[in-house]
Amino acid sequence: MPASLSRSLTERFRRARAAAAALLSCGLAAGLLATAGPAAAQDAVTTLDPAEKAAFEQLIRDYLMEHPEVIVEAIQQMREREQAAAEQRQQQALADSLAALRDDPADPVLGNLEGDVVVVEFFDYQCGYCKRVAPDLQRTVAEDGGVKLVMKEFPILGPASIVAAKAALAAERQGRYEDFHWAMMENKAPLGEETVFAVAEQVGLDLEQLRADMADPEIETQLAETYALAERLGIGGTPAFVIGEQLVPGAVPAARLRQLIEEARQG
Repeated sequence: MPASLSRSLTERFRRARAAAAALLSCGLAAGLLATAGPAAAQDAVTTLDPAEKAAFEQLIRDYLMEHPEVIVEAIQQMREREQAAAEQRQQQALADSLAALRDDPADPVLGNLEGDVVVVEFFDYQCGYCKRVAPDLQRTVAEDGGVKLVMKEFPILGPASIVAAKAALAAERQGRYEDFHWAMMENKAPLGEETVFAVAEQVGLDLEQLRADMADPEIETQLAETYALAERLGIGGTPAFVIGEQLVPGAVPAARLRQLIEEARQG
């Protein structure tokens, strides 16, 4: 390397040393500079002419060859930042959606309509985990006495789930949603249209009226709105709960459910 270029690089490198460290920590060698590199560090590199830039990159490469753990650290840091950003977006979406979660007049509500804690459940009648937590959920709401349980029909497991969800929402119009819901959660038979109407008849629903109400476009619209709400919140499976202002995915054991309700009550 010519002496003049060496001196120039030495001077440039001295001024850019902090920027180089920032570049390394943000994953330059892992190809992440475009999305993670600080602006100051990028400016330091773009001011170099081609020969200086090539030499600067060689210095970076040599460093990374001697310290490959930097790459692992940079990738881990990037993942942590992405996760934190995703959690922040989800929390903001949750805050923006509280009214849709708690106060949609089309949603069936169980428990205490004036309860001081709101629990929202997204569920599917074919979901084994939903069935598993149903008895604990029913018992906890009954024993607590202060929980408003909002039911979000979220049929994502196939056509039979959609039929069941429509039947449940239609049952609400006959004032029998709660009976139908818990009976469906107790049902052990494979879910199909025949099973859905057998359960409906079992709990005393008017089947002719039920079929007519199931065909109402408003029920289709309600399901579509629930799908959209779940997507905004990043909910892709069932069950999923919103307890107070906390999103809790997956099946929640009874003790944990009571703890989360009490935490929401305490604010």
